[in-house]
Amino acid sequence: MAAACALKCADEGLRTLVVSTDPAHSLGDALEARLGDKPVKVAESLWAREPDADAAVERRVQEVTDDAYRALPRDIMPAVSRHLEHAASSPGMAESALADLLMDAMEEVPDTWDRLVVDSAPTGHLLRLLALPELLTPWVRGLARQRERVLDADRLAAGIVGGPSEAPDDPLLEKLHARRRKLERAADRLRGDAWVRLVLIPRRMVLAETERAAEQLTEAGFRLGPAVINQVPEDADTGPLEAARRRFAETGAVELGLTPSEPTGQPALRALAAHL
Repeated sequence: MAAACALKCADEGLRTLVVSTDPAHSLGDALEARLGDKPVKVAESLWAREPDADAAVERRVQEVTDDAYRALPRDIMPAVSRHLEHAASSPGMAESALADLLMDAMEEVPDTWDRLVVDSAPTGHLLRLLALPELLTPWVRGLARQRERVLDADRLAAGIVGGPSEAPDDPLLEKLHARRRKLERAADRLRGDAWVRLVLIPRRMVLAETERAAEQLTEAGFRLGPAVINQVPEDADTGPLEAARRRFAETGAVELGLTPSEPTGQPALRALAAHL
């Protein structure tokens, strides 16, 4: 669905980037294209990308290490390096790195791209990904306040012993403030400029999960676009199908029939996009 939506945008002349944030990538399979960590042009006005989460974590750890070397005493760096090595393998690091990549792509709209389409992993991953910018903002603010207090103490001590009371610009504090601003922009844009299209099949358990996701997204201030009720067989159980229609009556829903083969490749995706 993400590939079809992106192709539709590109066919309308919009510079479009479609990104997979699912660690188990399938975007390249849908487009029948070999994708990688950097955007690959797959059609006129369309680029696609499957970020390498592990490589993103390594880059982030290296950036933090470089910042620490510039801001911290050398004698504590071995302990900092050991901590970062453990942090790189901790739960949530891959999701956090993918969220960073998503925020970077958002910053490129509209200068580089007219549209950004995101192929997300299933519900739980999607909710965490969208919530991360807002969840991380208070934490980064707290780190910045702690750093400011340390710098104020250093200035006070320097003044007492007759040294310069004005400290030079602190690169670590500047990084923290830049990250805070980036997180705040991302949180605002995800609610103001973006919308989420939920994809489900007409089954009771799937509908129940999708309803919970819709409620959580709406409560968190995200906008829902028309849902996609996918793979509807001709002899579908009308109970779940009617329930899905009622649930998404306000935002709208597109119903797509069950096809004998998967719609991969650009011709099949264009046929699919005509119904979106």
